[in-house]
Parts: sequence; C-alpha cells; structure tokens
Amino acid sequence: MEERERGGREVHGTTVDLELSIPLSQRREAITRCIHFIETNPEMLREILTEISTYQTAELEIQASLRALKNAFNEVHNNRPPLVNRMSVFMPSNVILYSYVLYLLIPSLYINRIEFRSSTSVLPQVRKLHHLLQSIHQLPLSLLELSHKEFMKASVLRADVVVFTGTYQNAESIKFQLAKTQLFIFFGQGINPFIISETADLEKAVHDLIQARLYNTGQDCMGPDVVYVSETMKDSFLSLLTAKLDALKYGSNADKDSAYGPIHYTGTLEMVGQHLTQYSEKIVYGGRIDYRDKVIQPTVLLSTLADKVKIVEFFSPVFNVVIYSKEEDLKRIVTQEYFVERALGATFYGRSDSPIIEILRKKHTVSVNETLFDIENGNSPFGGYGPMANYVSYRGELIIKPILISQILHEYWQRGDQ
Repeated sequence: MEERERGGREVHGTTVDLELSIPLSQRREAITRCIHFIETNPEMLREILTEISTYQTAELEIQASLRALKNAFNEVHNNRPPLVNRMSVFMPSNVILYSYVLYLLIPSLYINRIEFRSSTSVLPQVRKLHHLLQSIHQLPLSLLELSHKEFMKASVLRADVVVFTGTYQNAESIKFQLAKTQLFIFFGQGINPFIISETADLEKAVHDLIQARLYNTGQDCMGPDVVYVSETMKDSFLSLLTAKLDALKYGSNADKDSAYGPIHYTGTLEMVGQHLTQYSEKIVYGGRIDYRDKVIQPTVLLSTLADKVKIVEFFSPVFNVVIYSKEEDLKRIVTQEYFVERALGATFYGRSDSPIIEILRKKHTVSVNETLFDIENGNSPFGGYGPMANYVSYRGELIIKPILISQILHEYWQRGDQ
C-alpha cells in the first residue's frame, strides 16, 4: 500500500472516497502503540479477561494477540488487501482480546471505518476492553450497543463487508438480508474430532487432549467435541486420562494454578445437564454440576461407534470419547455428511503417514501430533471446507475454505470491483 491511497467506487448507489480518514502511517503508529501497551500493561488486560476466562487462558490469549499484532504489517504487505470504506462485525463471545485484534485492529490498516457489536454475554467485558484500548489507538472503531435488529439496520445493511461469528442458522439469516455487492464473511463452529490411533504416543496425546478440551474450561469453539480412540488403546487411555484429570486443580479465574474454573455462559449449565442426564449410563468419570457456583466437573462419556451418541458442541470440560475398532469405520464416519458440513479442524495422533490424515485434509485444517491451538496463526487463513464451519458469500458466489480477512478481500473484493 502507498502512504495515502485514494480511489472511488460506487457503494449502494453513491460514490465513496476511499482515502483513509486517518492516514496509513498514523494507523501503523496506532498498532505499534497497542503492541507497546499490551507488552507493558498485561495486568490491565488480564484483569478484564479473567472475568470470563481462566488465568492461564488469559495469558495465552495475550501472547497470541501480541504475535498477531507484531505480524500485522507483514500480513497486510503480503496480501495487499484493497482499501474498503466500512465493515460491520458481530464479535464472538469468547477470546475477546484476540478477536479485537483479528477482526478490528489488524483490518483497520485497510478498512476506513469499523463498527462492531458484542455478544450480550460478554458485553461488560468487551466495553471495558474497548474503552481501554481505544484510548491507546484512537482508531475509527465503534462499539455499537444495539440489539441484533438495530445493529442490522444501523450498521450491517450499510456496510461494504460484514463479518459474523456464531451459528450457521444465524449466519444464513443475515446473509439473505444483504445485497449481492456486500461481502459476507462467516466464522462458525466445527466438531473438531480428536483422533488417537493405535500408533499414538499416548502420554503426549492425553496431555494435549486435556490442554485442548480444557482451554478456558472448555469454553472455546476450537475444543474437540468428540475424541475417537482406537480399541487397542482403550484401557490405557482411560486409565491415563482419569489419572491426569484427578490431578487437576479447580479454582477461580484469578488463580494462576487452576486448570479449570467456573462456567461463564449460563446456558451451558442447562445444556450440559440435559445431555448428561440423557446419556448418564455413558458417564465413566465426573458428571457433577454445581449450579450455584457454576462448576462443571471434568466429565468423560464413553461409548462406541455403534452407540451413536449424539455429538454436541459443549462450551464445557466434557470429553465425549468414542471407541473405534477399525480404521475403515473411522474413515466412514468422518466422511459422512454431518461431519463434512461442519468440517473445520481435526487432530490426529499417530503415524504421520496414516491414510486417515489425507482423508481429513480434504475438508479440514489438520494438526498431526499437536493440537489445533498449536497450529493456529492469526495472520494466516484458518478453518475448513464445511459450509457450517465457515464461508464467504459475495456477488452470488459461495466460497468455502480457510479464511483470513485480508486475503479474502484481495482475492474477491478486488476482483469483483474491477
């Protein structure tokens, strides 16, 4: 990008001047100020984040946010997104700092004005975070505290680009209200299967599984919703998993040493309670819920493929373990429509030349002998090839693939408006 880029194009019937209201050099300075502030004042951010996240998760989120910000200039230089006048963002209900970086701060380098709406479940925390960071960056990023309907009317229907994080059903509802000239980016949810094969390093696999499933007490959309374990590993796997869970410490979010804490999202308690009641005979560890203090004990459900236990995305420390006997059965399961539609990420532990890996890669972002959290990079495309996991809709075309906003705008917005 040049220091001050200009351009004009027609947006909803009017010609818009695309010169950045705050010059690019000043926007770079704003990002640099944010980096310095986060590095020197992590405790101020941690105080906000631990209202909804564990201490350990808050630390990881701060570090991930710093990495993404430090690589922001390279990301924009490499992808060369066009200047866009206005973007509206429906923010997710978790990782609020990281989301602020990925959906607001970095895009502010090439988007003139960004308006965003917080999930009501974390609005107090997002408000605090925005007010804190806004005093540092002073960029045209506006938190609109409006209902969904009001935000649609005041911002979304007037935007050039719309970003939505949430459920597929809600994404579809929004998409059908947009004009074809509006670019719509959807970040959804996936099943994220975690596979432990008979060739896996079991100690590492179980350790990493716990880290992934208990990330923010399970309140993260990248957590695995089903764990497939080879029948040959069943007994040793369960013995190791339950022993490690026994050793975990529960504590408040402010406790540095707690492995899990209270559930922030109240609806989760009811949802998990109903599921555990329905499949109570499958509970082999845990299963207790303290509704007063909003605590869900780490819980292990054990079934086989033949049991066909419903796979549900839980924002909680529930391990849905399914035993498989033959790899062919597993291949059949992960290529079924239910999985393909929700294909986002997948994790495999075992030999790196296993045929199941290539099958998974046709639709998923796959981590091998490491977790999805280990390979996720805020400056690179991420996601899968399932329409319920993520997609881009623009000018009548549906693009389903891993997404990075700057890259998508370069590839599609620029092409569509030439």
